[in-house]
Amino acid sequence: MTVWLTGALSLALGGVLVVGLVIWPAHRRLQRAEYIRNYSWPPGLLDKLAAHHHPSFTRKETALVAQGLRQFFLAYLNSGQRYVAMPSQVADDLWHEFILYTRAYQDFCRQAFGGFLHHTPAVALAEGRKQDNTGLRRVWLLCCREDGINPANPSRLPLLFALDVKLNIPGGYRYYPDCAQLRRNGDAGSQCGGDFSDSSYDGGTDGLSDSSDSSGSDSDSGSDGGGGDGGGCGGGGGD
Repeated sequence: MTVWLTGALSLALGGVLVVGLVIWPAHRRLQRAEYIRNYSWPPGLLDKLAAHHHPSFTRKETALVAQGLRQFFLAYLNSGQRYVAMPSQVADDLWHEFILYTRAYQDFCRQAFGGFLHHTPAVALAEGRKQDNTGLRRVWLLCCREDGINPANPSRLPLLFALDVKLNIPGGYRYYPDCAQLRRNGDAGSQCGGDFSDSSYDGGTDGLSDSSDSSGSDSDSGSDGGGGDGGGCGGGGGD
């Protein structure tokens, strides 16, 4: 009888452990996603985006950029805290201002990710930049999922990828869902959603097939990397 009870107890405890290992990471991620969506920016942060970078911005435009940056942070969280790259110049401007609020940014990262998210400059797909290309594809995939868009055949853009065109950012990244007509007209400075499925940039499409089930970890994200400017193909005009 004692042996039977011991065995039953072991099975029960094992079941609880397995359920905990499966359910807890998903629950924690949901909590962190909710934290990101409802986070109150430090006082004065959004005003500094306008004052230091875009003096013509209205409050509505600044709020749109803030929404795009939240989408980037959610993509990082849902990637399992793997390497990500920033596709928007204006969202990068706000991210950079946020980092200057050192203590607030550290606290945000700890609550949102369990570790520090290092800055990665805005980039576009480019030959020879496999890590950045993978990070961009990863963000594209997860932002498309967030906005209910087919990443392989987009009819519109996720907000983060639409920001620079929507707000007419000088030197920003020009994304469009379909660049075929633009390129027939000789516009080589834009990038398209379909480009993320194109293996010609680095011989693969790493990052585009990441599982959304990755539980991630509490470790730091990838280190600073990437850089560059110019256009990118992934869309134009979000919701």
